[in-house]
Amino acid sequence: MSTVLKVENLSHRYASAWAIRDINFEITQSGVIGLLGSNGAGKSTTMNIICGVLNQTEGKVFINGIDKSGNPRLAKKQIGFLPQTPPLYTDFTVNEYLTYTAELRFIEKNKIKKSVADVMDRTGISHFSSRLIKNLSGGYRQRVGIAQAIIHKPSIVILDEPTNGLDPNQIIEARKLIKEIAQDHTILLSSHVLSEINLLCRDIIMIEAGRMVFSDSMESFNNYIQPASLLVKMENPPTASELLKIPGVTKVEFISDKQCRIFFSNETGISEAIIAASMQHNWKLQEINLEKSVLDDVFKQLSQQS
Repeated sequence: MSTVLKVENLSHRYASAWAIRDINFEITQSGVIGLLGSNGAGKSTTMNIICGVLNQTEGKVFINGIDKSGNPRLAKKQIGFLPQTPPLYTDFTVNEYLTYTAELRFIEKNKIKKSVADVMDRTGISHFSSRLIKNLSGGYRQRVGIAQAIIHKPSIVILDEPTNGLDPNQIIEARKLIKEIAQDHTILLSSHVLSEINLLCRDIIMIEAGRMVFSDSMESFNNYIQPASLLVKMENPPTASELLKIPGVTKVEFISDKQCRIFFSNETGISEAIIAASMQHNWKLQEINLEKSVLDDVFKQLSQQS
């Protein structure tokens, strides 16, 4: 499987302070990869270096095996970028603006008209082709921004807070569009909204205080903190004091008459012990589920490791 993006020992210093230090990751397939981090963690610096907006102090960036420093023009042809504030010329019509961006991307002149028509169709803005961008809603401006990022069919698309400032309906539409684009492109997406990351992303890269603290699947991120509670439903539940007699149970909270949350220590086999006790005492166990880590808690714990 070919590598779309490889970041190798990436470091950057502003004056005497390092913004990022020894960032390493590799992306090998299409889909959405989330870039997480607190404000000032180094996300924007990393994205700007990948896109060629900023030259790194140390390290390498490879796009489809092309060294961005050694051959920047060829490498940048493989990249689409939508910064947090879309780079729109609002006095242009949608068609004029996308034609201009196609020219900037060195699309052949005889292919520009078709490229513009195709990308407008793909992003659902064809019916606004002759409208001035300043007269579009925030959601449609964002679509124009995404259109300029993919008009040249790049290998990797970098989106910085793509749903920022949109209303709930516009956010839903933007997420749907991102999912569609991710079928054919690799997307590196930065967002502060953890629920959005959870909905869209296959893998997670997290940077804190300029250093990588996590790089793995969304599932691994969800389960980073070892779950320490079970949700249990019983037809004939016992009292909390009876449940506390089970080895490993540390705390019991009743959510309703028949459902409770059972906290436990690192004791192995806690589920089996509860099942056995239920059978012995006729508690009529109906459901038992291990609770997943809360995304906010995982983010907080990883942030504190930097």
